[in-house]
Amino acid sequence: MTNEELLQEAKEARLHAYTPYSHFQVGAALLTKEGRIYHGCNIENAAYGPTNCAERTAFFKAVYAGEREFDKIAIVGAPEGEEPVGMCAPCGVCRQVMMEFCHPDTFRIVLSGENGEAAEFTLREMLPYGFGPANLGK
Repeated sequence: MTNEELLQEAKEARLHAYTPYSHFQVGAALLTKEGRIYHGCNIENAAYGPTNCAERTAFFKAVYAGEREFDKIAIVGAPEGEEPVGMCAPCGVCRQVMMEFCHPDTFRIVLSGENGEAAEFTLREMLPYGFGPANLGK
């Protein structure tokens, strides 16, 4: 699957976001090594702390379904009613969740660039000194 196709999947996932407080909708499309896609959107909560990001929603759905090997994730975000333009990078918590399940040198994060073109990064580029299972000898 191309980065552009995966970004389109993330844009569709974004339409399901529940954002009554920030009004900033994020969508994610997580591609497994087997070629399956798991979608996620951000889901806000009045207490803020229980809010869940689109990236983690996609990962948690995939893990629940038994997936453990991932290729890449596409992420888009923008205020409600606006088309995503520019990069919407994953937060630190989401990068840490990615570190749990993905190899930092091979897992790729795809963002929509400033002009709509796909921009691709490795997890290590996004989280250069990440803590993961390897740090525990696993």
